[in-house]
Amino acid sequence: MQDLRAHIQEAVRFLGKRFAGVPSVGIILGSGLGSLGESVEHAQSVPYARIPHFPPATVPGHAARLLFGRLEEKAVAVMQGRLHYYEGYSMQQVTFPVRVLQGLGVTTLIVTNVAGGLHPAFRKGDLMVIDDVINLMGDNPLRGPNDERLGPRFPGMRDLFSPELRQLARQVARGRRIPLRHGVYAGLSGPNYETAAELRMLRLLGADAVGMSTVPEVLVARHAGIPHILGFSCITNVEAAGPAVRRRAASPSHEAVLAAARQAADRFNALLRGVIARL
Repeated sequence: MQDLRAHIQEAVRFLGKRFAGVPSVGIILGSGLGSLGESVEHAQSVPYARIPHFPPATVPGHAARLLFGRLEEKAVAVMQGRLHYYEGYSMQQVTFPVRVLQGLGVTTLIVTNVAGGLHPAFRKGDLMVIDDVINLMGDNPLRGPNDERLGPRFPGMRDLFSPELRQLARQVARGRRIPLRHGVYAGLSGPNYETAAELRMLRLLGADAVGMSTVPEVLVARHAGIPHILGFSCITNVEAAGPAVRRRAASPSHEAVLAAARQAADRFNALLRGVIARL
């Protein structure tokens, strides 16, 4: 853990020397959702590979760069792409960028992802505000020795996602006439898509959407003391919904998931920009 703290400080110093100002909002953009970064004004960017101790992102659909600039008059740090546990990284590596964002001064973290829809009412292209998560990844980023300077040994996870920000998201969606679902996101390790039996299990557990990210990031964000956390899922496939499981529908492809995310990008970006404008 001593090495972790030193690595965070080294990355923060590296970025602090290259970018002026303190970002108050951190945004993690999931697969196929990176176009929001093109709206950042006065943007400056750095590839993950140049940031000390940042592992490279290897998944198609992730630009793998960190942007600094302004969005809706707010100072932002935008991750265009994320790291995944299934890429072979440790949970500590996957969540390292979140700790760096906190070290840079981020007090509001917005985490986004693409997900399979489990709720029978969900449709391809739906946007969902995340109410809660279920960690089914088989690991936890907080496991191991704890450095109290980074966060408490036993952090509470009630109201993990800010009730106030979730309400704000619903207000923005209504004002912009963007349909917005809400529900529970289940995180699995991947990289394979779920079996039919797993999909039935997830629905019985109360999950409304399923994916392979986000859960480690938000657990560490709470541990690190980021006070305001908000999450969104873009539902890119509904083959996972109940009737589809009974029909033994084919598993989705990564290419189809990316295409669905791009189709929803305009509504998704409008929703995020509306929320950020009212922070």
